[in-house]
Amino acid sequence: MSVRRPVVPVKLGFEEVSLRIPINAIMLLREITDAVRKSIKYNQIAASIIEIGIIEPPVVVRDAADREKYHLLDGHIRIDALRSQGETEVVCLVATDDEAFTYNKRVSRIAIIQEHRMILNAIRKGVSEERLARALNVDIVSIRKKRNLLIGICPEVANLLRDRHVPIHVFTELRRLTPLRQIDVAQAMITMNRFSLSYAKSLVASTRDEQLVVKRLHRPRALTAEQITLMQRETENLDREFRVVEQSYSEDHLDMVLAIGYITSLLKNARVVRYLAQHHAPIFAEFQKIAQLDLAA
Repeated sequence: MSVRRPVVPVKLGFEEVSLRIPINAIMLLREITDAVRKSIKYNQIAASIIEIGIIEPPVVVRDAADREKYHLLDGHIRIDALRSQGETEVVCLVATDDEAFTYNKRVSRIAIIQEHRMILNAIRKGVSEERLARALNVDIVSIRKKRNLLIGICPEVANLLRDRHVPIHVFTELRRLTPLRQIDVAQAMITMNRFSLSYAKSLVASTRDEQLVVKRLHRPRALTAEQITLMQRETENLDREFRVVEQSYSEDHLDMVLAIGYITSLLKNARVVRYLAQHHAPIFAEFQKIAQLDLAA
């Protein structure tokens, strides 16, 4: 005979219907500075709103004393951009409890391969490259470069780098390599956690001719004995410095993990976050950066 378990009601995090709210009825947690308004991110969001409207509604919570007033939990840049464009109302999601939404919603910068796939999906759905360029406030040449990002890149490398923040010109360097060498280079960049163009170029430069798609026309001149000695000395110095760092790495890493864990737990408390944002904004901004660190990367 089976025992029937009681059904536990699930509390909704948001009201079931989104609301069109006067912007003047929304109280901001923080002000948008002129420096933020001049940033690329702000201008991309503003251009996107003009071209295709609000994609993700801002999130608000009702004021405890006045139900017609709202506190903004997420979407400060969107609200500021709308106000600057002369809009007076905005459709919002209404949270049922501000303790469940901690004001520091993490928005990770999108990886270049993810952006490439989003652009391809938009083009497949009939969005023109010109409209995408206007929506993202970038040159159409940039859209086309991102559209063609993975041409000449083997699927294994695309999978390895799919969540990594890799400069777009690194893929130009990877195209110079055969597929197997592309995989080796991608794995080396991941192992060293270095995705810079200069590092990619150094790996390509150290590649044997048979691993290049187009062979070098000229080989570099041989190094002199003095240059070889200098390189050996620099390598030995670097090796000694690495061993010194390695000795204290485990202890330092543990300290960082504990510190990040403590700061992350603080930022899960809405009252603490509200106080820091209102009275210690610079410290709050640094805490957010620390909480977003990924020591496993």
